[in-house]
Amino acid sequence: MDVGIGLPNTIPGTSGEQLLEWARRADARGFSSLGTIDRIVYENYEPLTALAAAAAVTERIGLATTVLLAPLRENAVELAKQALSLQALSGGRFILGVGLGGRDDDYEASGVEQNGRGRRLDEMLEKIRETWSGDRVGPSTETAPRLIVGGHADASVARTVRFGDGWIAGGSGPEQFAEVAEKVRTAWSAAGREGEPHTMALAYFSLGERAEEDVRANLMDYYAWLGEEVAAMIADGAAKDAATVEQYLAAYEGAGCDELVFCPSSNDSEQVDLLADAAGL
Repeated sequence: MDVGIGLPNTIPGTSGEQLLEWARRADARGFSSLGTIDRIVYENYEPLTALAAAAAVTERIGLATTVLLAPLRENAVELAKQALSLQALSGGRFILGVGLGGRDDDYEASGVEQNGRGRRLDEMLEKIRETWSGDRVGPSTETAPRLIVGGHADASVARTVRFGDGWIAGGSGPEQFAEVAEKVRTAWSAAGREGEPHTMALAYFSLGERAEEDVRANLMDYYAWLGEEVAAMIADGAAKDAATVEQYLAAYEGAGCDELVFCPSSNDSEQVDLLADAAGL
């Protein structure tokens, strides 16, 4: 199983130089991918912008939106071109991961209705695939980006099989990952898709002396919209020591996950080395 690491693009106060130093270290330490999570109404860097910056200072590491809230970008052709641009700029290292999102304020600020968002995402993905298969939009690339679909509902499974190269789970834990991943594989085979879907998952982490403090400060704020109890549960589930990192790696690998991306709760680039050491990289 590959081990990726998230960029600290959603950690408030992260500077551009901190983001770039994080990317350089992750590239040097052997992580498979740099991931980004997405919000509109928050003090965060826009994911495609952050990954474009990371592409400029890295050489081999993958670049992935894990995930991008695609329905909030209503112009599917423009999004397709942005993805092709990142694919070309990075030398073929980009994965476009997409999901729906569920925050009312993100949709309100974007002037987008939540009702019908699943249908609109299907239409977007169809248009993106159509755009990638042509040669009139965006820089030429040897291969199109891989498209990964997020979500745990049956509609997300169907969307993965219809449009995706694979599926990604949020930070829901290895048991729920295994349950939905099996549905994806079964539907994939039933649809006559060749090969196996690429499966990914997210987990949160913070290591070192400030691990507990950083997790509480970041995740309790980021997920405050879900209520204190749910936010606390997410924070409690973050890996805060090397032993828990190892447990997550073993559990997700046992569940058949192809790539586990650890999302940070701190923008201190020392976290990259601490996680690499804990993961045996």
